[in-house]
Amino acid sequence: MKGTEIREMTAQEIAERIQQLQEERFRLRFRSATQQLENPTLLRTIRRDIARLKTVQRARDQKEGR
Repeated sequence: MKGTEIREMTAQEIAERIQQLQEERFRLRFRSATQQLENPTLLRTIRRDIARLKTVQRARDQKEGR
């Protein structure tokens, strides 16, 4: 997920996407404990996407004065 794509999203869409990615990350971490993942780099990608989303979310909150 690119930064430009994230900035085009609304606050609600960002919050929903963060929730979805966190759930997916949980499932992948659970599965990696019991078996080998097909794509182990997917965990890193998801973690970084969550960080990007939270960064944009935080910047918007500070800009709005929350």
